[in-house]
Amino acid sequence: MEFSTKFAIVVAEDLEVWQKLNVVTFLTSGVIGETSNIIGEAYEDASSISYLALCVQPAVILKSSRSRLSTFPNRANNRGIKAAVYIQDMFQTGHDAANRLSVLQYETAALPLVGIAIRADKKEVDKIFKGAKLHD
Repeated sequence: MEFSTKFAIVVAEDLEVWQKLNVVTFLTSGVIGETSNIIGEAYEDASSISYLALCVQPAVILKSSRSRLSTFPNRANNRGIKAAVYIQDMFQTGHDAANRLSVLQYETAALPLVGIAIRADKKEVDKIFKGAKLHD
């Protein structure tokens, strides 16, 4: 299936693997939570066991230096595209309210960003995340 949109996540390349996985999980939930019709139908195996529905659109996982990563929120904002963000401080918090408070402490340019995700028109996503590389 061809999508007119792109779902992309960029993570800081210097994070530990467990941190990258955590960031990708949280950012994915942000995009899915804001997007209607992105969840498909439930799955069932040949034994009639049911499984939860999944996102219908694959996500592209990219990596970037932290300095380049910090340029992406402004690019998205300038195009009117809402992003999901994850900052370094959120590794130390224990719940959603504390995460929101940690983000609230910073101006956009000063966010200690370690991850960002968006879903938008393919060309717009490519422009916003220009300079990020496919994660290996």
